[in-house]
Amino acid sequence: MRIDKYLKVSRLIKRRTMAKELAEKGRIDVNGQTAKAGTNVKAGDELTIRFGQKTVTVQVDRLEERARKDEAATLYTLVKEEAVKRPEDDWL
Repeated sequence: MRIDKYLKVSRLIKRRTMAKELAEKGRIDVNGQTAKAGTNVKAGDELTIRFGQKTVTVQVDRLEERARKDEAATLYTLVKEEAVKRPEDDWL
């Protein structure tokens, strides 16, 4: 399954176009390698997504073409979530 579709189905990212934009900016890694929107993911892969204020790392548990809202969180396991420290925060 394409990574942009997986991120949308798993509800880690709200819209597939947003997932595609993040991938184009180099903010998504699959197993430590920068991913494009069309990169295929499989169960067992580790995804790192760098949002504006935080970085989220998850492990893909299973793939589904569609998932209900209450099932979406079962598609992955949260490995790590951390806030990104910005240089402008240092002066405080």
